[in-house]
Amino acid sequence: MAPIADPDEELVRRVGQGDPAAIQAMVARKLPRMLALAQRMLGDPVEAEDVAQDAMLRAWRQAPRWTPGKAKFDTWLHRVALNLCYDRLRRRREAPTDVLPERAFEGPAPDRGLMAADVGARVDAALARLPERQREALVLCHYQELTNIEAADLMAVSVDALESLLSRGRRALRLALADIRPGAEGA
Repeated sequence: MAPIADPDEELVRRVGQGDPAAIQAMVARKLPRMLALAQRMLGDPVEAEDVAQDAMLRAWRQAPRWTPGKAKFDTWLHRVALNLCYDRLRRRREAPTDVLPERAFEGPAPDRGLMAADVGARVDAALARLPERQREALVLCHYQELTNIEAADLMAVSVDALESLLSRGRRALRLALADIRPGAEGA
C-alpha cells in the first residue's frame, strides 16, 4: 500500500520540533474546523470549545510521535474530536435533563434575521435529535466538507454505508423540517 500524501506533514513535523510559528499555524488552520465540528455534534458552544481545545492539545502532544504516510493528520484529528464529542454525549445520557441549555444569540440585530435564526435553531435541534452515526455523517460531509471517501474512512464504514447514513439523516431532517419553505426566511 502506497503511503498517504498528507498536506499537513511538514507542519506536523515542525510542531513536533516545538516550532512556535508552526504551532500557531496549526491552531489557526485546525481550531476553527474542530470548533465547528464539536458545535454541530454537541450543540453547546462551551462544550464545543472544550472539545476543540482538548483535540488541539492532543495534536500538539502527538506531533513528535506522528508517523507520516499511515493516515492524514487531519483525518486523525477529526477522529480525536469526534471521540471527545461522543464521550461528552455519553456523559449527558447518564444525567438526563428535560431542559435544554440556553444559547446566546449571536446573529444579526433583532430587527433583521429573526426568521433565519429560528430556522437555524430548528435545523440545529433537528440535527441533534438524529441518531449519532447519521448526525456524524451529515456533519462530516456537509459542515466539515469532507468527501464521502474521507468521511467513510474516518467513520470506519464503507462509502455505501456512509451514503446510507447520509440518506437516512437527510430524510429525517426533511421530515422534521417539512413546514419550513425554502426562501421563507426572507418572506
